Amino acid sequence: MKPLVTIVIPFYNDPYIDQALQSALSQSYAPIEIIVVDDGSTMHTERIQPYLPHIHYLGKANGGTASALNHGIRFAAGEYIAWLSSDDVFYPDKIHNQIYYMLEHYAWISHTNFNYLNNQSQITHHRAGYICTNDILDFYRSFLEGNPVNGCTVMMKKDLFYRVGMFNEQLTYTHDLDLWRRVIQAGISFPYLDEALVGYRWHDGMGTMKHRSVILEEIAITQRNVIHSLSPIVAAMERQRS
Repeated sequence: MKPLVTIVIPFYNDPYIDQALQSALSQSYAPIEIIVVDDGSTMHTERIQPYLPHIHYLGKANGGTASALNHGIRFAAGEYIAWLSSDDVFYPDKIHNQIYYMLEHYAWISHTNFNYLNNQSQITHHRAGYICTNDILDFYRSFLEGNPVNGCTVMMKKDLFYRVGMFNEQLTYTHDLDLWRRVIQAGISFPYLDEALVGYRWHDGMGTMKHRSVILEEIAITQRNVIHSLSPIVAAMERQRS
């Protein structure tokens, strides 16, 4: 029997939510469960109404993306979890290709390449993700300089959260990087499927654009924790290879 995959979509006042939902419902893989977590939205909720018969719609007080993800994960019935931001889209074979890749590699978590989209859903950059060769040492080194993993390309087993914990709700913008750090620290393989399976949208309303100065401050703090945690792992691997 094929495993159930839950797509968790955090939603907060996003006019692109209907496109995200349509992409989730258009997946070539089944079975899929779709959970939208409304993080205290006051706008654009009407765009969700046509999709209500096909999704689970959960409401909560505004608490940020990490809290919305955690809320959806706790309710998820799926053995595997995929995170889709409400302004991004999954391409039709996203779940199909990635779940079989994970099953083939006995992976608890994986990530993929992606394309950049503009506000008209046009591709502005093909295969925009970090160029990853699946050389584990190069991959770990890349974390010492930034975050090479786009959260909406990630699929993970729900049991992963019992091993490394949930998203840190105190981190508004770098909860993803913090989780990847804990995954690597736990010695869990994090393989890369080099297929562009997600459309990642850049637009004026995205948090990355609106709160850049605050984000940079949080990134600096989280990055210091990543460097402190992963530098010894990288150094040990480099010694083994020398």
